[in-house]
Amino acid sequence: MSHIVNKQRNILDFALSSLLRRKGRNLALVTVYTLVVFALASVMFFTQALKKEAALVLGATPELIVQKMVAGRHDLIPLSYIDQIKKIRGVAAVTPRLWGYYYDPLIRANYTLLVNDTYPLPEKTIAVGAGIARVRNAHRGSKINFFAYDGKPVVLQVRGILSEESELLSSDLILISAADFRRLFGIPAGYATDLTVQVRNQKEIATVAAKIQQFLPDTRPILRDEIMRTYEAVFDWRAGIVIVVLLGALLAFLIFAWDKAAGLSAEERREIGILKAIGWETADVLQLKFWEGLSVSLTAFLLGIILAYIHIFLAAAPLFATVIKGWSILYPNFRLTPFVSFSQIAVLFFFTVAPYTVATIIPSWRAATIDPDQVMRT
Repeated sequence: MSHIVNKQRNILDFALSSLLRRKGRNLALVTVYTLVVFALASVMFFTQALKKEAALVLGATPELIVQKMVAGRHDLIPLSYIDQIKKIRGVAAVTPRLWGYYYDPLIRANYTLLVNDTYPLPEKTIAVGAGIARVRNAHRGSKINFFAYDGKPVVLQVRGILSEESELLSSDLILISAADFRRLFGIPAGYATDLTVQVRNQKEIATVAAKIQQFLPDTRPILRDEIMRTYEAVFDWRAGIVIVVLLGALLAFLIFAWDKAAGLSAEERREIGILKAIGWETADVLQLKFWEGLSVSLTAFLLGIILAYIHIFLAAAPLFATVIKGWSILYPNFRLTPFVSFSQIAVLFFFTVAPYTVATIIPSWRAATIDPDQVMRT
């Protein structure tokens, strides 16, 4: 048993010394390898963290939204629809919502205006998100000018700034009174932007949506799950764009791995020939090369993972944020909650560490099965 342990120790010691003898080449290799892992891991971590964040945020959204459609576009919905929807079995409550978008030519950005009946505001006052407060240099007591649908100016006073903790949702948000909202956009009484429906049994949401579509054919029920799937699809699509941009680097890495599998350098072949000549078996040589390849790939893999984690969760992803999150004047300032799953690491490990490790063994096996004298002469 001690003989086997000593043999394994000798193989590991020789593998380490072999890596140190070619430290310049191996350092360059680890650097390139690390950058490849870093890029892939950054995209993977960022996309999955955004999906997780979106799921947490959308978890508080209405479970069912009803919109009126005219010529395939979203239109104002009559409040008379509320009574018809309440008649459907399983509906617990129906609430009208007033919300819309206002383009501010001063900063060339859209605001989201919302009437929040839970915390009503007095007329001619608003509460603005932190993003709007930054770009408009607004504070409590300052005034912001708007132009109504008929071109008349509407001056509203800032009553408060929404919490920075909710900036992911409220960066471009303005809370406004119902009277000011209707005056600003010219929405008559008896109409709302859409309706939210609360269903008693979560399992019956799809059934209730189908009945609404049947009784009110000019409406479109939207389930919360559909919104979440849409966000996931958008993030996957944007992550795919980044992967395509990185495709050149990935192809270069694959070519490098293939070149590694195609053959060894003259120095490495002589080294294998000497080991065979002094009594090393083919299995010992393969084990040596396995540990060498695994040491390089694992080092690069761990460094790449660590750098990607720092890049995404500590440095706010400066390299990929604009592409994957999307561009906006009022994009919120927030840090993603760290989220790394075992499946992510396993997939990344399989596509980066495994190919290179195998690629180092194949040429070594070819050289180890040839006569030592012939190997040293080549």
